[in-house]
Amino acid sequence: MDPMQKTDRGMPVAAERIAENVDLRPIPRIAIQAFCETPEVAAALEQAAGDRRMARTHVKIHMGGISAATDFYSTAPTPNLLFVETREKREKALEAVDRLAAVCDAGSKVILIGHTEDVSLYRELLKRGVSDYMVAPFDLFDVIREIGELYLSPSAGPVGRTIAFIGARGGSGSSTIAHNVGFALSRSFDSDVVIGDFDLAWGTAGLDFNQDPPQGIADAVFSPDRIDDVYLDRILAKCADNLSLLAAPATLERTYDFDEGAFTTLIDVMRSGVPAVVADLPHVWSGWVRQTLLVADEVVITAMPDLASLRNTKNLVDQLKLMRPNDLAPRLVINQVGVPKRPEIKPDDFRKALEIELAAVIPFDPALFGAASNNGQMIAEVNAKSPIAETFTDLARRVMGRAPVRKARKTALAPILSRLSLGRRSAG
Repeated sequence: MDPMQKTDRGMPVAAERIAENVDLRPIPRIAIQAFCETPEVAAALEQAAGDRRMARTHVKIHMGGISAATDFYSTAPTPNLLFVETREKREKALEAVDRLAAVCDAGSKVILIGHTEDVSLYRELLKRGVSDYMVAPFDLFDVIREIGELYLSPSAGPVGRTIAFIGARGGSGSSTIAHNVGFALSRSFDSDVVIGDFDLAWGTAGLDFNQDPPQGIADAVFSPDRIDDVYLDRILAKCADNLSLLAAPATLERTYDFDEGAFTTLIDVMRSGVPAVVADLPHVWSGWVRQTLLVADEVVITAMPDLASLRNTKNLVDQLKLMRPNDLAPRLVINQVGVPKRPEIKPDDFRKALEIELAAVIPFDPALFGAASNNGQMIAEVNAKSPIAETFTDLARRVMGRAPVRKARKTALAPILSRLSLGRRSAG
């Protein structure tokens, strides 16, 4: 149809489509990638990526279709949402989807784009966990509406995953672990991460990221009625690509006494629009800390290899089992291992005493951590090749429920994939 052909009401078709879609809502801060076979589909996705309602997303569009996607993600993490196009018929399309499923990470949503109306194919795709099936041709409004139905409908779950970090004792380095894991998340998965510094009196996130924002987490907590995604955008401080910070005031001008549900609204708003939320909790035991641990998707306990940490970690683990009987056990990180001349509990003995697996063991490296702290940098920025930086990346994958890093394999498509990219859009 000619795009300027008149409708019965005398409006151009383009204007008619705009009028029909004024109710479309802004899409959350998700990472979206697409592998297309036809220029028309790629163009529609490109137009959608340029729309104001997609301003907070991170979009990459490639040519190559479902086979190129399968090859690419055999060595790379999958995004929050993946569009893949195929011109194959039902049986071959399903075979291609099965191969793609073998390399997709848990939690990623997939939309298959096809060129034939096929109800049987649609049913089989849903059985395989594919989120939806779109039939080309379509326009940018169809794309935005499709994404909105996945992430903004009343039945949709939260976009984000909340990871709460807490130390078994003061000085264990829980905040350092939280900040470095958050940084690794933002780099590894190309999707937005928000680090919330919940230690309002003594928080160090601002120092660690060399930030001194005028607004932060205190503004949100003391104005709960104002908290929504627009307000959140205004108080977030940009730290790096895909990484934002809700800094603590770290002042003693007022006391910070909160009721049990003080942070619940803030966490809900962050989870509704951000793929990963890192909650850096202080080493205290209060109603609101307990409630935050209760609602988190993952809990990471940082301990030192000493008796006080062992006792406190056991108390935390036992309490979390009571609070979260249907969740996985918390992840345990033992930090500062190998301090010269200091008697230590061996990590394996620590693990056996608690009957819990170790998520990571971080060696004592005062030069590396000291340089990062003094420069307001993360470990990966000081030394990207450090084994400790690799440990943080591995821990980031674990807390997001991602598969282990896949080993690269040679393929004819790998050398040219970067040249097939049609574009990239990144917005904060």
